[in-house]
Amino acid sequence: MTVEPFPQWLRPPPGGFVAEHLDRLPDLPPHTELIDGSLVFVSPQAKFHMLVITLLDSALRALAPARLRVRREMTVTLGPAQRPEPDLIVVHADRDGGPDLTTYQADDVVLAVEVVSVESRTRDRERKPQLYARAGIAHFWRVENVDGRPVVYVYELDPATKAYALTGIHHDRLKLTVPFDIDLDLTDLDRL
Repeated sequence: MTVEPFPQWLRPPPGGFVAEHLDRLPDLPPHTELIDGSLVFVSPQAKFHMLVITLLDSALRALAPARLRVRREMTVTLGPAQRPEPDLIVVHADRDGGPDLTTYQADDVVLAVEVVSVESRTRDRERKPQLYARAGIAHFWRVENVDGRPVVYVYELDPATKAYALTGIHHDRLKLTVPFDIDLDLTDLDRL
């Protein structure tokens, strides 16, 4: 077995990588994120992960008012050393940008959604919500796989503490009035 040489582009510059590097580094794997100045590479996703994203993406697109847009697998620049890629985001339509847009800014985002994977469990449950809250993203959902079923943990930003407060745990049906009216049968996952 031969060991590939360490690519020079993987070696962090002094002070770590910054958000702009994701647009300039050669041979960067798709869906690379920047968390705390470090590059994070995504592992292959499980079928559950893909199906939940598909379900939420299509449902939110159908339910979102004209003032909002749903986007999947786009990075959000939260600061110089923070450019995570939520599984889904809902953004203001008037800040959606043109076809060459590679990242959104935190104030463009109304909702960030993470579907928890085994390899990203700590990032999705702990670090990313901290970053989204500190950046002022008003709504965050974390979706967990519980016996093959999606369970959606819904959080809303407390502006006084800049931290998320859990507002509900949804098992079979996701019914909310914020950030817009949502009524979604989570068991529809079985029909995808």
